[in-house]
Amino acid sequence: MTIKKLLAGMLMLGLAMTAASAQTFPDRPIRIIVGFRAASASDVAARLVGQKLGEILKVGVVIENKPGASSEVGARFVATSPPDGYTLYLGTVANSINYAAKSNSFIDLSTGLAPIAEIGEVPNMLVVTPSLDAKTVDDVIRLAKAKPGALNYASAGAGTALHMAAELFSSRTGVQMQDVPYQGSAAAMPDLLEGRTSLMFVPASTVVDLVKSGKLRAIAATGSKRLALMPELPTVAEQGLPGFESSVWSGLLAPNGLPADVAKKLETSILAAAASPDMKDKFAVQGIEVIARGQKEFGVYIKAENEKWAKVIKDRGLKLD
Repeated sequence: MTIKKLLAGMLMLGLAMTAASAQTFPDRPIRIIVGFRAASASDVAARLVGQKLGEILKVGVVIENKPGASSEVGARFVATSPPDGYTLYLGTVANSINYAAKSNSFIDLSTGLAPIAEIGEVPNMLVVTPSLDAKTVDDVIRLAKAKPGALNYASAGAGTALHMAAELFSSRTGVQMQDVPYQGSAAAMPDLLEGRTSLMFVPASTVVDLVKSGKLRAIAATGSKRLALMPELPTVAEQGLPGFESSVWSGLLAPNGLPADVAKKLETSILAAAASPDMKDKFAVQGIEVIARGQKEFGVYIKAENEKWAKVIKDRGLKLD
């Protein structure tokens, strides 16, 4: 047999194996690794989409929690797993913030893993205590500039998405505000309600009832579009800061080297799961809005998020050790 015929035979074998993988995948349960504890917002999102994904692919989908190092433990576990489509990672905005803050020791999701599909985001809302003389973004900026450093905001802790949303706001507006960190957004709420802190960037679903009852005042939605929960509330971008966006997004990624046909099948199935009417309803209960981004678009978005948070960290001189 000539070398030419041998190479042709190998090529045909490779094509046949690729075609076979598309037809047989998946033939056993799929794992979704979550880098946070059970019952966290990320865990809930993974379980909801995992259940629907399993129905579509007709296999079991198991959620495994591997918390640690701001979800980096889970990311590294998946990055070193076999690239066969049976181990996926639920990446979130926390990974972009981690990488932006410590690029030498944290995985860049856009290159260290293979983005498959974004599934949704939890949009934030800028709220203030009713005693604060502010009803718009311009009002908040005015008050912050009148007495630099005097206006304080509650956060869920240094380096969290909620803390970084406030720092993004300060970076874009040039204001100086004082961070008052708490152990999570729930712990921050009593002081905000009593006026001991002035404002907070917080998941919209957790405060919408407090806003509607008048216990807090909503200033703006912080996502790229208005909130489904409060469509009458303008975004920060609409109030004079074009391009401002801060939300807690999440999506599924795989180890690098995943066969293209398997990646495509996963992408199509994940997007179908997230977009299904019953999934939208279940997501809505958790305050999650479906965002459908496939492999290429999701990878571009992650890279943009990395760059955005790196700029904020540099501009604000933040140390997130």
